Amino acid sequence: MAKKVKRKPKKASVFHRLRTNFFTGAVVVAPVMLTSYLIWWAINLVDGMIVPWVPKIYNPSTYLGVSIPGFGVIVFLIFTSAVGALTKGLFGRQLLRLGENFVDRMPVVRSIYNALKQIAETVLSQSNNSFQNACVIEYPRKGIWAIAFVSTNTKGEVLEKMPYDEMLSVFLPTTPNPTSGFLLFVPRQDVVLLDMTVEEAAKLIISAGLVTPPTKAEIAAGKKPVPAK
Repeated sequence: MAKKVKRKPKKASVFHRLRTNFFTGAVVVAPVMLTSYLIWWAINLVDGMIVPWVPKIYNPSTYLGVSIPGFGVIVFLIFTSAVGALTKGLFGRQLLRLGENFVDRMPVVRSIYNALKQIAETVLSQSNNSFQNACVIEYPRKGIWAIAFVSTNTKGEVLEKMPYDEMLSVFLPTTPNPTSGFLLFVPRQDVVLLDMTVEEAAKLIISAGLVTPPTKAEIAAGKKPVPAK
C-alpha cells in the first residue's frame, strides 16, 4: 500500500498576515483613539463655552500668548464647586429659591428649566439608586433567558395587587444600547442572581455576548475576560 504523504500546512500569505495584524491592532488602537478624541472634544467644547467669559486679566493665555487646553474645564469645576458650597448654606438656598421662583413665572423657560433640572438630578444624584445585582430572567417566554438588572424590592400598590409575597423590580436592557429597556416586576423565585458585577453584565450586553466575563474560578486563576469563540 502506498504511504500517505503528509502535506505541510500552507504558510499564510503576507497579505493574510498583514490583515490579521491590522485587525488585531485595531482592537487595541481604536478604543484608545476614540476615547482620546472624545476627551479632547469635550475639553475643547467646555473651553469654547467658558473661556470667553473669563476676564482677560485672569486668563493665562493673555500673558503666555497661547491658549491652555483644559483651562475652561478647571474654571468650570471651581465655579461649580463654589456654587455647590454656596447652596448648602441658608443664604444660598434662599437665593436659589428666589431664582427658581422668578423662572417659574416665565412659561417657556420654566418648562425647559424644570426638565433639565429633573434630568440633572436623575443623572448626577448621589443617592443609592444604582442597580443592586445582575440577574437572568425568562424573557420573552419560558426557556429563553435574558440578562437584567435588579433595581429594588417591589413595594407599594404593585406588590399589594400581585399574588406574590415578594417581587423584584427588574430593568431589562436592550442590546447594544443598555440605556433603554423595560421595567419588569418579577416574582423573586423567578429571578436568578449572577455573580458578575453590573459593569461586567453591561459589557456583555453591549458586546452582544462577544465578551464573556470570567467565572469565580477563572478570576481566582487570574483569567481575564475573553471574547467568545
